[in-house]
Amino acid sequence: MERNRTQRSRRIRGTLLALTAAGSLLLTACGAGGTENHTNSSDKRGQPAPAPGRDERGFESPPSDGDLSTFALDVDTASYTYARRTLADGRTPDPSTVRPEEFVNSFRQDYRRPDGNGFSVTVDGARTAKPNWSLVRVGLATRTAEPTEKRPPAALTFVIDVSGSMDEPGRLDLAKQSLNTMTDRLRDDDSVAVVTFSEHAETVLPMTRLGGHRGEVHDAVDGLEAQSSTNLGAGVETGYATAVEGLRKGATNRVVLVSDALANQGETSPDAILRRIDSARREHGITLFGVGVGSNYGDALMERLADKGDGHTAYVSDTDGARKVFCEQLPQNIELTARDAKAQVAFDPHTVAEFRLVGYDDRKVADDDFRNDHVDGGEVGPGHTVTALYAVRTRPDADGHLATATVRWLDPTTRAPHEESGAVETGALKDSVWETSPRFQVTAVAAYFADALRAGTEHGPALPGAPSLTRLAGRAATLADVTEDQDVQDLADAIREASHTDTGD
Repeated sequence: MERNRTQRSRRIRGTLLALTAAGSLLLTACGAGGTENHTNSSDKRGQPAPAPGRDERGFESPPSDGDLSTFALDVDTASYTYARRTLADGRTPDPSTVRPEEFVNSFRQDYRRPDGNGFSVTVDGARTAKPNWSLVRVGLATRTAEPTEKRPPAALTFVIDVSGSMDEPGRLDLAKQSLNTMTDRLRDDDSVAVVTFSEHAETVLPMTRLGGHRGEVHDAVDGLEAQSSTNLGAGVETGYATAVEGLRKGATNRVVLVSDALANQGETSPDAILRRIDSARREHGITLFGVGVGSNYGDALMERLADKGDGHTAYVSDTDGARKVFCEQLPQNIELTARDAKAQVAFDPHTVAEFRLVGYDDRKVADDDFRNDHVDGGEVGPGHTVTALYAVRTRPDADGHLATATVRWLDPTTRAPHEESGAVETGALKDSVWETSPRFQVTAVAAYFADALRAGTEHGPALPGAPSLTRLAGRAATLADVTEDQDVQDLADAIREASHTDTGD
């Protein structure tokens, strides 16, 4: 697509400012604003790449002429797990519940880990079967998680849905079993509170240190019983009030919402619910971890609450999944290494004709707000990886710099900003997606799968070089053997189930 007049004016203004040597601060905010489908106009061919500027903290800004893609980091996985559950039940997932970034981020990666807090940045890519189109992967990784005994203490407020719909097997019973297991694995200096909600919300257990009091927590959990309607707004509000009352300095204070998110009473708008807890969330830094359960699940509500509540979502449907979420993912999310983390990718207009970010539809950030630290980003803990995949059309015979990816985050304690960057050249692109590392191939398979499940929606054209679901299932099965990874085998099974559902087999 052609650049519009506003984009042309912005580019010209940035160039003039650079020539007067007064624009290094102003150039920080240049670029197109927030759309993820771009085509560079051909009048840039042969132009020299502008020199990067630096902002007032010395951070290097991307070239002002480069096309930018900016988004808040996301480590959620609920969309993928819920899609697997739906397919296992013989149904096709609603395309509105399919978020490709959550498919991609559901699998282990092999990125280099940084030595300290912050991120490493890996950028690589490979050409697809469609001429001039490639998949480019931006991989971010935090340091390895410390052993449990070395992390800060946790103050966790569990907000448990005990409405009538939670009486279905695999909902409240699974939550109770998981909470009891997790309680036994937490440290003595960790604290737990329990809030329930149905028609009304109630604090069943105030913030309680586990040392010497685990029995009280188990009693509170074992006494949970399904009741009537779902006043989720009251539950979240009471949960945050309980968390504030039991706030512990020096600890990670977090609200954990366990629900099928089928709100039918009281406040049901996620934005209105978030407004009620805004002061507790911002002033005290209390983040939200949403755990979805149930075959009929309010995905949109839970995802919105977590995204705007500075938190994450996961979905559980069985005992193994619950153990992974409550005993592995939740402890991993107790500590934070980065707040308000955002990524910005600058594509070189001399080599890139068009690009599209796969997913992150609800996580887009205006390009000018990349370094605006008052704009929310994502919260990330140790042991995490974040992957963003782009479909990129290069110019014929393009050679040279392709893209630079920069991640910016705030220190969770001091709020000091930090940045790290990585880049890739056209010459570094592999000749085929299926000749890359096994983990890159898993990323591609997961993205192709999500794209197939969203086929025919408004989210843009299919990814270039997409194989059929049958071929994709075969690729996944081969990768499961190579990686010896059960998660990849589960992906192969889900794709196979989708192909049968699609063909009516």
